[in-house]
Amino acid sequence: MTRIVVSTENAPAAIGTYNQAIKTGTTVYLSGQIPLIPETMEIISEDFAEQAEQVFKNLAAVCEAANGSLANAVKLNIFLTDLSNFATVNEIMAKYVAEPYPARAAVQVSALPKGVQIEIDGILELSDV
Repeated sequence: MTRIVVSTENAPAAIGTYNQAIKTGTTVYLSGQIPLIPETMEIISEDFAEQAEQVFKNLAAVCEAANGSLANAVKLNIFLTDLSNFATVNEIMAKYVAEPYPARAAVQVSALPKGVQIEIDGILELSDV
């Protein structure tokens, strides 16, 4: 199995022992993205909608670096510190992902890295290697 590291300066650098994504064959495994501004590595704001928007921008940048887009997403996992933000996530996700939507899970967790309110990871399936 060949594992190719996917990396871009247009998304936050990894802040631990992981890569932004790993591509194997036509599948890309996206690491969790949080609402960091790539250039400063600072949290965009305390506003949930702004955080969610930044997370989708970061995911889109990693998808592009893998020669894909969020349209190639087959599975997304959304982690929220407050499940009452679920409707806002749906509104923002609709700007970035069109039908047919990927499979998805959304769960409430007690805490996320750097005290953010949202993190999303996922899997892409590309049409070619």
